[in-house]
Amino acid sequence: MIRSPDRPSPDAPLSAESGAVVLIVDDVPDNVAPLHDALDEAGYTVLVALDGEAAIRRARQALPDVVLLDAVMPGLDGFEVARQLKADASTAHIPILFMTGLTETEHLVAALEAGGVDYVTKPIKPREVMARMGVHLRQSRQSRQGAVERSQARNALDAFGYATITVRARDGRLMWQTPLARDLLQRYFGTEAPVTPAPVLEWLDRLLRLLPEFAVPPAPGQPLREPPRLTIDQGPRRLSFRLHQQIGDEDEAQGEPGDWLIVMQETSDAAVLEALAQAFGLTAREAEVLYWVVKGKINRDIGDILGSSPATVKKHLERIHAKLGVETRTAAAAMAINRVPLLQPRGG
Repeated sequence: MIRSPDRPSPDAPLSAESGAVVLIVDDVPDNVAPLHDALDEAGYTVLVALDGEAAIRRARQALPDVVLLDAVMPGLDGFEVARQLKADASTAHIPILFMTGLTETEHLVAALEAGGVDYVTKPIKPREVMARMGVHLRQSRQSRQGAVERSQARNALDAFGYATITVRARDGRLMWQTPLARDLLQRYFGTEAPVTPAPVLEWLDRLLRLLPEFAVPPAPGQPLREPPRLTIDQGPRRLSFRLHQQIGDEDEAQGEPGDWLIVMQETSDAAVLEALAQAFGLTAREAEVLYWVVKGKINRDIGDILGSSPATVKKHLERIHAKLGVETRTAAAAMAINRVPLLQPRGG
C-alpha cells in the first residue's frame, strides 16, 4: 500500500494539513492541473488518473481517502468506475465525489446510484471542492473507526466462544457469524451464510413492529424491558436468540437501518434427563418421554420429537407409570417435578 512517508496517524484530525490522499480522475489534463495545484498547496497528497482503468488500478493500490471522479470519460466512464470501486471490498469505503458538467436530474441521480456521496459542477472551484471533501473525509473517518470497533468486538466474541450473528435489516442477509454460531445454525436449521433461517427472519420482523414499545425508557426503579426472545427446541436441547443491539454501517447514512447483532445461546436438559433416570430407575428413552410429559406434550408430539410412533411412546409411558407407581400421566408429571428440582420453574 503506497502512502506518503510523513503521513500522520489515522487518528489525527482530517484536514487539509493532515496529508489526506486524494485521487483525481479526469481525462483532460488541463482540468486536472488547477485542482491538483490547489489541493497540493493546501497540504493534500494528490494522485492523478487520466482514464477509468488507471483510476481503478490506482485506487486499489493506494487506497486514497477520497476520489474526485469525472463523470464523462471515453471508455470506462465515471459511473462504471464508481460501481467497480464500490463492488470491491478494499475500496468500497472510499467516498467518491463526482465532478460533472451535467446538471440534469437524471445524471445527478445516476451519479449517486453509482456510489457517489456528493458532486461538484464544472468549472471546478477548488475552495468548494475542499469544503465538501472535508465533510466527507470526517464522515468516512468516523465510519472507519466504527468499523474497527465493531471488528474488535466481533473478534472478542469469537475469542470467548459466543454464538453471535449480524443480520442486515434491509434485506435479512446474514452478514457475519462466529464459528460457534455457524455450527449451531447448521445443526438446527441446515442453513449457511448468507442465508438467515426463516424462523429468525420471522422473529425479527415481529420485533421490528414491537421495538418502539421497548424503546420507551422504563419508569424510575423499573427494570429495563427486553424484546421477546426466539427459542427453537431440538429434543432436550434448545437454541435461544436474543436481540442485542443495532449496529451502524454505511446504510445508516442513507437513512436505512443497519445490522442487527443477535446473541445465540444453546441450553441442554441433559442433566435433567440424567436426574430423572437416576431418581426413578428409568432408561434413557423413558427419561426423555417423562421429560416431555412434564412439558405437557401428548404422545403424538412426543413421538414426533423423538422419532418414534405414538404407540411406542404409549408403551414407554406404561413402563414409566409402573416404575413410579402411578396410573396417570398427570400424576407422573407431578411426581417428577417434586422429585427432580431441575424440573421446577425458576423461582418456584
